[in-house]
Amino acid sequence: MSALRIPFATLQPEAYRALSDLNAALYQSGLERKLIDLLYLRVSQINGCAYCVDLHWRDLMRQDEDPRRLNSLVSWREVPFFSPRERAALRWADAVTDIRNLHDDAALTELKAQFDNAEIAALTFAVAAMNAWNRLAISLHMQVKAE
Repeated sequence: MSALRIPFATLQPEAYRALSDLNAALYQSGLERKLIDLLYLRVSQINGCAYCVDLHWRDLMRQDEDPRRLNSLVSWREVPFFSPRERAALRWADAVTDIRNLHDDAALTELKAQFDNAEIAALTFAVAAMNAWNRLAISLHMQVKAE
């Protein structure tokens, strides 16, 4: 894989700051930070963004997340490690990320049983923001740094 082709953050600082500000606003939305970061990690797994998977895995480990849950996130439907609230959010993240599968109301119905409308809006912004970050990182070849 090549080095970063275009340093988007320095070339478009206002756009970069706006997307960063969206992340900051989401952390102030009332949703649990760990839930937001779990969604960020899941969306990054779906999109195959190595840089973002590494970043959000490390963020969750700093929050004392159980490594077994993180290792099982890719198979969240098949393991007992996630609460009904987390499962609804993860299903929503999967559906919004692969929007072709969002044409039925089942995911939204499940979400409404666990979250209020303001939280659903925040969750949807979080998934949309992570998809934007993934597209930037993948297309512009952001590299995972060995530490």
